[in-house]
Amino acid sequence: MNVEICIDSVDSAIAAARGGAKRVELCSALSEGGITPSAGLISAVRAAIDIELFVIIRPRGGDFVYSESELIVMARDIEEAKTRKVDGIVLGILKSNGDVDVERTREMVKLARPLGVTFHRAFDVCTDLGRGLEDVISAGADRILTSGGAANAMQGGDRLAQLQKSAGGRISIMAGGGIRPSNVRALTLRTGVGEVHSSLSKSSDETAEMGSDPYGRRTYLVLEEDVRAFRAAAEATALDTEMDVRR
Repeated sequence: MNVEICIDSVDSAIAAARGGAKRVELCSALSEGGITPSAGLISAVRAAIDIELFVIIRPRGGDFVYSESELIVMARDIEEAKTRKVDGIVLGILKSNGDVDVERTREMVKLARPLGVTFHRAFDVCTDLGRGLEDVISAGADRILTSGGAANAMQGGDRLAQLQKSAGGRISIMAGGGIRPSNVRALTLRTGVGEVHSSLSKSSDETAEMGSDPYGRRTYLVLEEDVRAFRAAAEATALDTEMDVRR
């Protein structure tokens, strides 16, 4: 069971690595759903951890329909990320009608190689997830991060199971959205996915040592013990599956 943790700082990256994550997705502005981090942050995280580092390529918050100038920015950010020895990128490009923009996604995937490529939760706002799955496969991405088109992965569990079956090993389906140590085992048993994604972050409202801000701004931090608990719960699913196979 591969565990990916979404992070926005060096400290969170270190905590994720120490907690046993296989991979981190590095973002900035998590309050916006994540945008491309700075070159300095990418370099600092790369220097701090040895596990896989994927970087989100998203020039702004909001929708996933990008102008030509925004696509140029994304291409340059991919090239910049490659120079900083990351292992992969995360992106999602849609058309105005809600379909995956296969042509532009394919161009970005080609530019990113030999890095790995994840198509992020822009997938969940596709008008047709079944067609979206085939489109992302056609574009050449390695995995799709999805909640099954629902508000969270537990609500989208049935669709996740369907996507996992339809993928047929052609692409990895990584479940994400509201997954925690308390529900990851049930979710993975229900869906059959082999990868799970979570932020596991706690805000300054929840953790006093992070400090609060008089202007209401919040900071987020991933804790090593939370990642360790999440990984243990996820791995319990793999053990259950292995025992079933042996039986």
